[in-house]
Amino acid sequence: MHSQVMIKSEEDISLMRKSGKLLAQVFKMLDEYVQPGISSMDINNKVEEYIVNELNARPASKGQYGYQYVLNSSINEVVCHGVPKEAEILKSGDIINLDITLEKNGFIADSSKMYVMPSASPLAIQLVKTTYNAMWEGIKHVKPGAKFGDIGHAIQRHAESYGYSIVREYCGHGIGREMHEEPQVLHYGKPNSGLTLKEGMIFTIEPMVNQGTAKIKTKKDGWTVVTRDKKLSAQSEHTVLVTRTGYEVLTLREDEKLPML
Repeated sequence: MHSQVMIKSEEDISLMRKSGKLLAQVFKMLDEYVQPGISSMDINNKVEEYIVNELNARPASKGQYGYQYVLNSSINEVVCHGVPKEAEILKSGDIINLDITLEKNGFIADSSKMYVMPSASPLAIQLVKTTYNAMWEGIKHVKPGAKFGDIGHAIQRHAESYGYSIVREYCGHGIGREMHEEPQVLHYGKPNSGLTLKEGMIFTIEPMVNQGTAKIKTKKDGWTVVTRDKKLSAQSEHTVLVTRTGYEVLTLREDEKLPML
């Protein structure tokens, strides 16, 4: 399997940068839009209209694996793959992950962001913040010569230091012309284990962190994954390039400051 890991050309990388920048703009638009009282389907429709009409790009999730929508909207105890619904209205205490993909010029970017509603509990806020920081702990280990186990270990150590658990069934992935390419990027692991990172690899880092146990189940719709104990779950995701000296986050948003290395 490892031989299939794609090393992107300079031309590929510059097109991936464009897709990533466009996807970052989608989240910037959503920062103003997502609030209590709107439905997850309202968000889906707004994102589709924005990607197609404003950005002249394609929502890459729509139609893939038979999925009808442009994003996953995962609220509270939903771990991932939440399906947008007209009847699912955001409440003032909710947390929601919006996981969105965008394709431009044949290349796909993938990112997700948590939105915290105004009266979410301090415990919910801490989970969201810790998950975001755990993703960055992983990203900071990205450089040529490092191992994928270094990334997973850093994420796991950060999340577990707060008493949280890492969902094991889902992982990050290589990305480019295809949504899911080699390698798989685990969010747990041992330092100095796994495949070696090389300049030109592009993949997602997207930990899912549960407030309670790591146990999950899939609902009858075949998509929606929830925590078994009904406790909260959060996720953060970026698309990351291995550069000559370290990393570049291709989906970095304007409101994000790169952590000090």
